[in-house]
Order: sequence, then C-alpha cells, then structure tokens
Amino acid sequence: MGKGYGYGKVILFNEHFVVYDVPAIASAIDKKTIAEVKKTEGRDIIHDDRDATPGYKEEKLHQQIESIKRIKEKMGVKDFFEIRLHGDLKATSGVGASAASCVAIARAIADELKMKLSDDEINEIAYEGEKAYHGNPSGIDNACSTFGGLIWFVKGKEIEKIKVRPVEIVMGDTGITTDTKKAVEGVKQRKEVYRKKYDEIFEEAKKIAYEAKKALIQEDWRKVGMLMNRNHELLRQIEVSCEELDMLVEIARKNGAIGAKMTGSGLGGYMVALTPGETQEKVAKAIEAEGFFALRTRIGV
Repeated sequence: MGKGYGYGKVILFNEHFVVYDVPAIASAIDKKTIAEVKKTEGRDIIHDDRDATPGYKEEKLHQQIESIKRIKEKMGVKDFFEIRLHGDLKATSGVGASAASCVAIARAIADELKMKLSDDEINEIAYEGEKAYHGNPSGIDNACSTFGGLIWFVKGKEIEKIKVRPVEIVMGDTGITTDTKKAVEGVKQRKEVYRKKYDEIFEEAKKIAYEAKKALIQEDWRKVGMLMNRNHELLRQIEVSCEELDMLVEIARKNGAIGAKMTGSGLGGYMVALTPGETQEKVAKAIEAEGFFALRTRIGV
C-alpha cells in the first residue's frame, strides 16, 4: 500500500489578485489530508473518509474523478487504484482541501509504484490535478500543500520561503461550499468592464503584498493584522466576499483578533483571523457562539 500526505493552506494576502501576477502570501497549516492507495483491477475506487462540510464531497465528486485521471496521466500511469482519503483537514472551501488531496494522492501513487519523485515533481503533478477543480489555478494551493511553511508566491516564478516562528490563527467556516471557477470568472468579467477601478485596486494589492512580506519577516504582527484588514476591504471591492464572511471577520475583530479577512475563493468558505497566544481561544469561542465552525491552527508550520 502506498501512502502520501498534503497540507491544508491559508491565503493571508491576495487571493484572486494572484491570478493576475500580483504577489500573494500563503501558508501551510498544521492539518493535513492523507491518501492510501493500492493497485486494483478495472477502475479506480474512491473511499472519501474525510470530515466535510455537508454537501461538499457530493458537489466535488465529478471534479475529483477528473482530477485523479489528470494526476495519473501526468504521472504516465495506466494502473487502477483503490484510494482512501482521510486525515484531520476538513474537506471544505477555503483550506486548500482539493490541493491537499491532489498532493496526497500523487505521493501515495508514487509510493505504491516505487517512483522516486521530488517535491517539485509532486507539485507539478498536483497542479495538473487542481485544474479539474479550478480551471486555471494559480498554483498557490498545491505549492503550500506540497512544500509546507509560509511562502511568497508569484504565478510562474520560483517560490520563495518566508521564515517566521509559528503563530496562532483562527479560521471561521461559513459552511457555504464555493464554486472557485465561478468566483474567478466573475472577477475576470468585472475587471474587463471596470478596468480603471480594478487597475487601482490591483495596484494597491501589490503594495500590500510587499509591506506584508516585510512585516512578517520582522514579526510585526500589528502591521500584518492591519494589512490583512485592508486586504479584506479590497476583496470586498472586487465582490468576492459575502455577508457571512463579513460577519465572521467583524466577530473576530471585536473579540481581539489583530487582523481578519476572507481567505480562498470567497463567496463562502473560510475567513482567517490573526490571533497570537491566548487571543486564539477567545476568538474561536466567539465564532462558535454564533453557530459557526472555528478551526484553531497555526501558520508558519
């Protein structure tokens, strides 16, 4: 039996903007998806035992089947596999669940077939699998899932690691499954119509990325939080937030989060709050008190 894993992720700065070559900053989180595979006959069989948002696995099933097909094609593999997915990363929108499963499956198939593949090769294979879920993915999710740690990401450029000590965050789940392709397409359409407005927003997003990188390296968490708040406002302006995300962001800020914003595709999924030390528990409990799921985790792992 072959085994593999992929980390979950959180985007701290510039989801959506990253598709248009604006730098983004993201981190692996200390939750992962595990895949176990063994060769079988006739067809692929999937046992998806991940904890999930209701309806998520059903909505993504067709994309999941297509993703496995793409992964195998990229690896030059014609065998069929029985695949089991599990782990402590909840399958939901905004945590890189699809990327984590692509990375885990690629690693598990390589392990089962005794293929010696580098992390760079696994990352490329997972990117191919991600196309089934996202159409034209930026590549940031699979990079976090493969390499771990905190990363500076520009589409098509080499990934740069940002070294920080792990710090606590809270991720609040709206419980809404996002259609990433639809969210990305919406931004594209509006960008073509409101060109001048969007150019100004994207220029500010770029400045935020460079300021945030500097603040992270210096571990200036107040500055990082302030920039997260501003980044959320820009994401609202390009219409990828929603009422539930804005509400969770507000709850987090009122309960001591240094900064809070939506994360991932938006229109549902997760928000993220920067909550060093004891602030984490206070913010998580406030989110749970409103009936939402709160994930306590860390960045920079």
